[in-house]
Amino acid sequence: MIAKFNNIFYLIVFIAHFVAYGVYAYKSVIGTKSFLKQYGMDVTGAGIVRFFGGFFIGSILMALYIMFVRNNGVEATWGFFNLVFVQNLVLFFVGFYNIYINKLGHTKKTSVEAVIAPGILTLLSAILCYGLADKIYI
Repeated sequence: MIAKFNNIFYLIVFIAHFVAYGVYAYKSVIGTKSFLKQYGMDVTGAGIVRFFGGFFIGSILMALYIMFVRNNGVEATWGFFNLVFVQNLVLFFVGFYNIYINKLGHTKKTSVEAVIAPGILTLLSAILCYGLADKIYI
C-alpha cells in the first residue's frame, strides 16, 4: 500500500485528509442535530447540511476505492485529486467571504472554522497533487 502512495508521508497525508472528510460527513449526515446546535442553526437547515455532507461521503467512497480496491492505486486519478483540491480551495474562499466580507447570518456561535478547516484541507490536497504527480498524471 505504501508503494501506491510513493512513501509513507503521502499515505499519511491521504489518510488524514479523508479522515477529516469523514468527521465532517458524520457530523453533517448522522450527527446533524448536534452539528446544527453547535453552529446556532435552526433545524430547518438539516436538509441542506445533509446534502453537503453527501459530497464528503462521495469523496470518501472514491478514496476508499483508490486505497483498497483499485489495482493500480492512485495511477491516472488526476481528475479525482484535482476535483478534491478545487473543492477545498473554493470552500476556503467561500468561508473567507462568509466570515470576513458578507457576514450574513452571523451569530455568537459563528466560527472561523469555515476558513481554517478548508484551508488545511486545501494544503493537504495540494501536497497530495504535488507529491503524487508522477503517478496521478499518467
